[in-house]
Amino acid sequence: MLTLVWLGVVVAGFFALAYGNAAGWLWTGAIAAALAAAWGAHLMPLLVVIVLAGLLVVLAIPLNFPPLRRALISDGVLAVFRRILPPMTPTEREAIEAGTVGWDAELFSGRPDWGKLLALPAPKLTAEEQHFLDHECEELCAMVTDWETTHIYLDLPQPVWQYIKDKGFLGMIIPKEYGGLGFSAFAHSQVVVKLASRCSALVVTVMVPNSLGPGELLMHYGTDEQKRYYLPRLAKGLEIPCFALTNPHAGSDAAAIPDAGIVCMGEYQGRQVLGLRVTWEKRYITLGPVATILGLAFRAFDPDHLLRDKEDLGITCALIPTDHPGVNIGRRHMPLSAVFQNGPNWGRDVFIPIDWVIGGKAMIGKGWRMLMECLAAGRAISLPSLNTGMAKMVVRTTGGYARVRTQFKTPIGKFEGIEEPLARMGGYLYSMDATRTLTAGMVDLGEKPAVLSAIGKYHLTERGRQVAIDAMDIAGGKGICMGPSNFLGAAYMQLPVSITVEGANILTRSLIIFGQGAIRCHPFVLKEMAAAHEPDARAASVAFDRALFGHIGFMLSNFARTFVLGIVGSHLVGVPDVAPEVRRYYQQLTRFSAALAFLADVSMGVLGGALKRKEKLSARLGDVLSYLFLCSATLKRFEDEGRQGADAALMHWAIWDAMFKAQTALEGVISNFPNHLIAMVMRRTVFPLGRPYVIPSDNLGHEVAKLLIEPSPTRDRLTAGMYLSPAESDVVGAIESAVEATLAAEPIEAHMREAQKAGRFSVKLGEDRAAAAHAASVITADEFAIVCRARKLADQVIRVDDFAPDLGVSEMQPPAVSPAPPARKAAA
Repeated sequence: MLTLVWLGVVVAGFFALAYGNAAGWLWTGAIAAALAAAWGAHLMPLLVVIVLAGLLVVLAIPLNFPPLRRALISDGVLAVFRRILPPMTPTEREAIEAGTVGWDAELFSGRPDWGKLLALPAPKLTAEEQHFLDHECEELCAMVTDWETTHIYLDLPQPVWQYIKDKGFLGMIIPKEYGGLGFSAFAHSQVVVKLASRCSALVVTVMVPNSLGPGELLMHYGTDEQKRYYLPRLAKGLEIPCFALTNPHAGSDAAAIPDAGIVCMGEYQGRQVLGLRVTWEKRYITLGPVATILGLAFRAFDPDHLLRDKEDLGITCALIPTDHPGVNIGRRHMPLSAVFQNGPNWGRDVFIPIDWVIGGKAMIGKGWRMLMECLAAGRAISLPSLNTGMAKMVVRTTGGYARVRTQFKTPIGKFEGIEEPLARMGGYLYSMDATRTLTAGMVDLGEKPAVLSAIGKYHLTERGRQVAIDAMDIAGGKGICMGPSNFLGAAYMQLPVSITVEGANILTRSLIIFGQGAIRCHPFVLKEMAAAHEPDARAASVAFDRALFGHIGFMLSNFARTFVLGIVGSHLVGVPDVAPEVRRYYQQLTRFSAALAFLADVSMGVLGGALKRKEKLSARLGDVLSYLFLCSATLKRFEDEGRQGADAALMHWAIWDAMFKAQTALEGVISNFPNHLIAMVMRRTVFPLGRPYVIPSDNLGHEVAKLLIEPSPTRDRLTAGMYLSPAESDVVGAIESAVEATLAAEPIEAHMREAQKAGRFSVKLGEDRAAAAHAASVITADEFAIVCRARKLADQVIRVDDFAPDLGVSEMQPPAVSPAPPARKAAA
């Protein structure tokens, strides 16, 4: 019995030391104490104790004395590590090192400091930014409809283009000293949200110049001369920019673009100057058909060594006026019937002066790093904001439609079959807006969150797509018949565009989120890799030793924490002062954080470089990190908004859904791990007592769905920032009015039904019940007007459009003058 007690204390001591990531000398002291206790209690022979003590001394001295440890252990491991480390190209290294890490590193640590997250200030708008949203943005939205831009003008009307230029929409991110608006990232995001809730062509036209492109590249890397010339012109709309990266043969693998520029002497403005002769072919370039300045990415070569000793100088970015001889531009693509300007451009042996390279001669070959660093921040704003704005419009209109539309004498939003997709739409939107706001706030604090922006781009576009799919299932025939009264069809059709751009979603999930996150967010992997590439032998030895043994302690700690927290249900985790109803979420998220760190280390340790090719495993590990971030953002939103009890159902649904999916991803890693013995250990460690999460309950879904189909402060907060037209002739305005009118009429309708049952009036065949009730003085004239108005608006909302036999082509001719701003004349 005493032996069992001793063994129990030893096991408990192991887990306690590992749980706390104890220092080496504490391990040594604890093992020595255990041996002394075993000898004192006569649990093992003296000879065995002496042998074990000797072995402890032999191991403890080198392990606790770094110079000896390096000589005996670390240097040999370093030599092996250098041989098995997969080669990394310069472009891969630049992509991994781009941007910053912050909360993502905390989530990867196994013990996130929730106080750091909650201490981040909630982003706020300045008075100037709020005024712009309330006035310029509102007026701009009122000038367009998705139907007209898509089916009549095939573009934004000319007055809209001019308004965009005059009011500075194209220069939101450009500092005021250059004539721009100098808006914060959060304000930029809020503008995109509002415009996206109105018209796809409108939001893309405004969004792209304020995202990755000439403006942002010039701000960060341009020469003073380039900034002084171009930034004021871009801010005022005197130049329309586009940026061309994608080649037909290099889409997701953008670093492999075959477009090339040869360093050479050439003639420009009548004199010989140093420059590049560039040949390129690009496609999918937004604003390209109307651009006046082309940002171009190509690989620079210097065969005559006019600049440097090496031939391949690397990816380079340049600015080329579109009326420059040899530039072919102006033709359009039609991406899923969206009419934002988008098209190909190309050129062959086009000579450009070296001064046209962004940043000048010094930045030749540094284009990939420039793009990756700008993308790390820009990707956090554009597509997450666009999809959130679209989702706000879809959720509000679909919820309203589900309240107005009745079948079997019941609003369809009250059927359980409709409640399920409505709940998903509401929960998704709550977490989408939370994630968008948090990442925009991080950018305003100076971060360039490369990994978190990839998470936001992937999950918010995917969730936006699911919101639209659910809405289409609810709308049914109303959603599939295109026309001015269709509030859903354009968003449903065009959502795949967001899925494919700024890193196709399959690529982002399979390769980028975990592939970049595991290296950047892990506290030791990048340090180990840096040490392996360190040319100074002593510096490499010291750095690798420190990283290696830190990594070992980190892995042991997360192994112990994962198992212990699984046994005790994570109740040991301390959390900051948060709402009581969310305390357990913080504890469970900490448990899943430890599990992610443990599984990631085991996967990297066992599979090594092969993990890069195990894209499904990598994707699932990335999913865990992603859902932890979405939950973090959701919980922070709940705190930042003052713990709104009326919104709690949305928060709870979003957390349960994301935690269940994170749990499923953990199970997916374990079930598909190539080594089945290690997989068994993983499962017993991560889920020692089974899996704690299930899908959100039907009762919780019912509460969420109710919030979407009736006016309330919660519904307003959920869809805050979208454009709501006040006109009943507009489909969104009609739905808003119809919901209010329907709710006002319902008690009157109920009163009429009761009165008819009581025999107070009768309805003849073909007679309107409200008219009969009014005639019988059952309802007043005012009540009769309320009922008639509700029915009229309901009829307007459920109506679908129809056209002449030619589908209205003859009725949808654009004005004689093209509404688009003229592009510069393309070269022959």
